[in-house]
Amino acid sequence: MNRPADSQQLPKGQATRSAKKSSPAKTGYLILYNALSAVLWAVVLTRTLQTTATKGYKSTYLEVGEWTKWTQTLAGLEVLHAATGLVRAPLLTTLMQVASRYLLVWLIVEPFPHTTALSSPAYSSMLVAWSVTEVIRYSYFAVTLTTGGVPGWMLWLRYNTFFVLYPLGIGSECWLVWRALNPARAYNPLFEWALKAILLIYVPGSYVLFTHMMAQRRKVMRAEKTKTK
Repeated sequence: MNRPADSQQLPKGQATRSAKKSSPAKTGYLILYNALSAVLWAVVLTRTLQTTATKGYKSTYLEVGEWTKWTQTLAGLEVLHAATGLVRAPLLTTLMQVASRYLLVWLIVEPFPHTTALSSPAYSSMLVAWSVTEVIRYSYFAVTLTTGGVPGWMLWLRYNTFFVLYPLGIGSECWLVWRALNPARAYNPLFEWALKAILLIYVPGSYVLFTHMMAQRRKVMRAEKTKTK
């Protein structure tokens, strides 16, 4: 799933202070984490677009799959960040988002590549949605933590691109899970039923997350509009 706008920043009280008054080690770590993550996802995006354009979507997994798997695995640190109060992200929401990504890379694509990533363009479209989202998100946080603010164009990208990227990402994820049902049944019928249950959860879960992002967008855009008057 794509991410809402309230993760990987300092807790609210610290976010409003200058960098000098917050812990230099904590701020430095978060800047490094977000900058590194932005670069890693930029590599995913570049290689996905390049491979899909030159070799076709069937080659995307072979060229980018391993890099994507470990780049996404690194995001597990965000659960730890939320659990320890290092950032002001809600723990349950963060856990659900990271778990859904882990499901795709470790339990859908990794064991069943031939029926998912190697035989459907949905893997490439999912990576495009994920990587564009994450490059914007991590860059936004890195710049915010470094300078205390972001350019208007970056703010606009952060709170508007989800209109396209969220449906693209969710649709691609659901299709890959669907394509994994048959091999999952052959492996273990309980696995198939678990995936079916996950697909049922995706529908209301996606709606809740999308409306949450809409609310975040309205709040931020309204504040920005007031500021520019």
